[in-house]
Amino acid sequence: MKAKLALENGLIFTGESFGWQGGETGGEVVFNTSMTGYQEILTDPSYCGQIVTMTYPHIGNYGVNTQDVESGKPVASGLIVKEYSSVYSNWRAGQSLDEYLSANKIIGLSGIDTRMLVRALRTDGAMRGIISAVDLDDARLTKRAREIPSMSGLNLAKVVTCAEPYEWTSGEESNYVLGLHHTNGSAKQLPVNGARKHVVVMDFGMKRNILRRLLAYGCALTVVPADESAEKILARNPDGVFLSNGPGDPAAVTNAIKTIEKLLGTVPIFGICLGHQLLALALGGKTYKLKFGHHGANHPVKNLLTGSIEITSQNHGFAVDWSSMNDKETELTHINLNDQTVEGFRHRTLPAFCVQYHPEGAPGPHDSDYLFSGFMKLMNERVAA
Repeated sequence: MKAKLALENGLIFTGESFGWQGGETGGEVVFNTSMTGYQEILTDPSYCGQIVTMTYPHIGNYGVNTQDVESGKPVASGLIVKEYSSVYSNWRAGQSLDEYLSANKIIGLSGIDTRMLVRALRTDGAMRGIISAVDLDDARLTKRAREIPSMSGLNLAKVVTCAEPYEWTSGEESNYVLGLHHTNGSAKQLPVNGARKHVVVMDFGMKRNILRRLLAYGCALTVVPADESAEKILARNPDGVFLSNGPGDPAAVTNAIKTIEKLLGTVPIFGICLGHQLLALALGGKTYKLKFGHHGANHPVKNLLTGSIEITSQNHGFAVDWSSMNDKETELTHINLNDQTVEGFRHRTLPAFCVQYHPEGAPGPHDSDYLFSGFMKLMNERVAA
């Protein structure tokens, strides 16, 4: 079926729809440079409110399975590809990408020049857009694209967070989880010396692999909603608090910022992605919107503490303004080698550190063990004190 993508700047792309054929979808149009992982990308809650364009041209050839999901259902608003493969071949696949999108009412668009689209997004920045298979009028679509709320100022963490606190005890939904030891095809948790450390995970749009990794490293996990108060978190007597990834503008997640302010100095804190940005805001820093964001599995990051280069998985549209952190007793620990943006910092006196990327993804020559083990070390030191 014929479908169109209309951007707020007036650009129109015409292609063929796949997935859900029942309507249209709108959101911020971004591009992801990963060569694979479309299922993980679609189910990453950090993509809430966004239409994802894959730069790799051939998508769908290994289908969809029940194990490689990062949340209960796809969260991205839509998917754009150069060429959708209706033929898929993988022994774990249970259905095609087309069937998966259709079942979850997500529109896909194929057959457009994704190189041209990405060039437009790189030149003008991430833009609001609409994919429609039911209304092909250029003027109407462009008008509606311009009416979509800007990502700036949006608190989307409250949309994708959990409804109630819960305990995460299942370490193994998949045999393909990085950071777990495998024996005869089955995964096992890493050995735990002594009692498990109790970690409260603040869910701002968390991926399941974060929980799998923390559990594997020896943590007992309680997941709480994004607006959980500091008092309720501390009443659980945690050994540490983990600040998850998530979508939207970090400055709009005001309740969480206030909560983190109260937690600082009382319990070890480790944050990633949106959690990294929220930690900076809680320390009095500022964030800003990137032109087109970082979305992909191949972003080079320099660890300033060791001098090593890490190839990282990233998905964010905002960044920490390091000039606003100069008097906050913080130390810059990681930078992005593509644009020199902040990728990590730690507090000089308080047990708190964070990175902008997704360390549980580990898509290339990148050993994230030091981050998780560093979190464990902070919690052990707190217990010893």
